[in-house]
Amino acid sequence: MAETGEEEMMSAEASGFSDLSDSEFLDLEDTQESSASLSKPGPSSELPGKDGKLISLPKWKRGLDVLPPMERFHLKYLYVTDLSTQNWCEQQMVYGKELPGFLAPEKAAVLDTGVSMHLARELEVHDLVTIPITTKEDAWAVKFLNILSMIPTLQSEGRIREFPVFGEVEGVLLVGVIDELHYTAKGELELVELKTRRRPMLPLEAQKKKTFQVSLYKYIFDAMVQGKVTTASLIHHAKLHPEKPLGPSVLRHAQQGGFSVKSLGDLMELVFLSLTLSDLPVIDILKIEYIHQETATVLGTEIVAFEEKELRSKVQHYLAYWMGHREPQGVDVEEAWKCQMCSYADICEWGKGGGMHSAISQKSQISRRFAFGNFDPSCS
Repeated sequence: MAETGEEEMMSAEASGFSDLSDSEFLDLEDTQESSASLSKPGPSSELPGKDGKLISLPKWKRGLDVLPPMERFHLKYLYVTDLSTQNWCEQQMVYGKELPGFLAPEKAAVLDTGVSMHLARELEVHDLVTIPITTKEDAWAVKFLNILSMIPTLQSEGRIREFPVFGEVEGVLLVGVIDELHYTAKGELELVELKTRRRPMLPLEAQKKKTFQVSLYKYIFDAMVQGKVTTASLIHHAKLHPEKPLGPSVLRHAQQGGFSVKSLGDLMELVFLSLTLSDLPVIDILKIEYIHQETATVLGTEIVAFEEKELRSKVQHYLAYWMGHREPQGVDVEEAWKCQMCSYADICEWGKGGGMHSAISQKSQISRRFAFGNFDPSCS
């Protein structure tokens, strides 16, 4: 399996699949007590303005809110974990985009450990080869080469890890990486998502809201093998130039793999044919596997039911933010416990003012309508 090298000259966004398949949200709760207060911006946080003068965070934020988030952050597409972060807390995700680098060192260490465990598991079934790249076309070519090598491996050996997925959903290109795909003894294709835990215990039921991520992976993968993903869509969203010659390192690796190609377009044609003509089935089973970080012990597994209608509804809601059709929202009242472990709690407009209080007020009004037998569904 190939990976992009240290010599790449592109932005992380251009590389195509830099998102982590494990967001590790549940683990971050374990670091909250040890997080230093200096790692969090204070209530009166100020940031440098264009003229060097300090400006307050709300005023600085208003300057960002003119354009839709997709344009504001210069994004051609989104990662599955972007939407997964919204599923945890959309407001937190927005602060993470607007204020990069605010993650506490303790929490960053948790994520680094999760990344290391993913790499170790990948090396159990794949050899990694570093390929220097200089263009976004080279980066996507490396991912396509990985797909071309993984498909026959899955069919012959029954197991692969870190499989790239991509597809247009509700008009937006989404990309991501599936932790593991394997065939069960009954011949069913099973997706396994690794979730590492800092403590040797399973998350509480209230924290087990991880079904969205694996469901979205299945939705995209199934579309890929069913021929619903098109080259035209990928080229349009990622702004690719399929006729552009591939770099020498990428070409050399392709030739070593037995692929006679010259451009990204040549590779794309091979990938899409391979996806649809290799008898790959849709994913039958979704499973989440919880592993202890320190000992690599499996703490337990969870089977996830795929609910397409619910998934599409959530995706539409989350993408509405990215397209600029609505303002970001924080957690619901019942999930306010998440705020206790958030690096942005001291500056969060949702938690401090309108958003959370409005949600509480709305729920209170609904409760009263129920109590007096005068509930109108249109008001909820």
